[in-house]
Amino acid sequence: MAERTMSDIFTDAGARALLREMFDAAIRAADPDHCVPHFLPAPPQDGRTIVIGAGKAAAKMARAVEAHWSGPLEGIVVTRYGHTVPTEKITVIEASHPVPDAAGVDASRRIRKLVSGLSEKDLVVCLISGGGSALLVDPLSPVTLPQKQDISRALLKSGANISEMNCVRRHLSAIKGGRLAAACYPARVVTLAISDVPGDDPLDIASGPTVADPTSCADALAILSRYGIDIPRHIRELLQSGESETVKPGDPRLARAEAILVATPQMALEAAAQVARGYGIAAHILGDAIEGEARDVGRVIGGIARQVVRYGQPFTVPCVMLSGGETTVTVRGNGRGGRNVEFLLSLAAVLNGEASVHAVAGDTDGIDGIEEIAGAIIAPDTLSRAKSLEISVTEALAQNDGHGFFERLGDSIVTGPTLTNVNDFRAVLVTGLTGETADR
Repeated sequence: MAERTMSDIFTDAGARALLREMFDAAIRAADPDHCVPHFLPAPPQDGRTIVIGAGKAAAKMARAVEAHWSGPLEGIVVTRYGHTVPTEKITVIEASHPVPDAAGVDASRRIRKLVSGLSEKDLVVCLISGGGSALLVDPLSPVTLPQKQDISRALLKSGANISEMNCVRRHLSAIKGGRLAAACYPARVVTLAISDVPGDDPLDIASGPTVADPTSCADALAILSRYGIDIPRHIRELLQSGESETVKPGDPRLARAEAILVATPQMALEAAAQVARGYGIAAHILGDAIEGEARDVGRVIGGIARQVVRYGQPFTVPCVMLSGGETTVTVRGNGRGGRNVEFLLSLAAVLNGEASVHAVAGDTDGIDGIEEIAGAIIAPDTLSRAKSLEISVTEALAQNDGHGFFERLGDSIVTGPTLTNVNDFRAVLVTGLTGETADR
């Protein structure tokens, strides 16, 4: 690789290349082949090893376990359609995300059957990553799969954050909220998790199937009420009765269960920061757990970028501002949206063609929303090019049509499934003060 210099980024092509290089570095930092092997437990001396798991990274995590495991093992993991990789000993099942389907129910019940009847000599390695909440699904009777699907769709459109959505999911599930670990008892359970949630709480990664849940049925009901989500009477009565309560802290069935974070959003942001510093660009991590409406986050970070451009505050130029987390989108239009492209639309509107600001935003799993598109890049000429094509950023925001907007500009980022997930990645690159870039 040629030696990198700061001057490389003071062109549109150079800035775009640096942003993409940082995004790719963030994804590599969470690659299961890189992060899983270091945390594998020792094989049991006299017992079975069962590998189970769910998430967009589950198949690749399973293959990493196989490649570094000494001794016999068997297992089942469930991943999103199109996210499988070849394995030899661990069965990989594909199912639907973000709305669950019958394949996910079948896979979840097969996993529960596999871990039933284990002994204290046995070891269960549970591989959990983002997307597991939809993939590991077993509706708690009398809840049906269609009803669970309807509630999932409503939550996704409501603007509820990930913790709120997962609280509801746990209390309508026969496998989430510690129930899977309880089913493994008395075996030892070691959960290896790739975090895709703000705060890295294992309870919110795939809705915590192997960890205790301090939230309650009353909390779930309050969330449904807060967002105006209608539910059938029998589901409301189930929650009101408390009969769908999850496994609580201190439950003896979880005494031999532990959870280890093998990759996190912060690790990914630090990897991206290292890339920027290799060019001599100061990198500032604003936060790895930023939440809120995507368009609001875009306005705030856009305001900070304009302050940097105009006054060199709070950061001197050149610099890059990095952030992660999981924003939300309250869907009001009929466009092809996603959290990251909605953020970028809002950011572009605020920047209004600032001459020295480029930005990238994308989902590290390669899928922003339900589109097979990871995200996009904006540049100083984004709005002028859109205007020449008679595309309105204001209308795109109103219709939640970020993917449609950036696809027409040719600025979408398409990675394909990355087989990992540490959530959203955002980088805003500022290369000069007002009027300075033009003098270079």
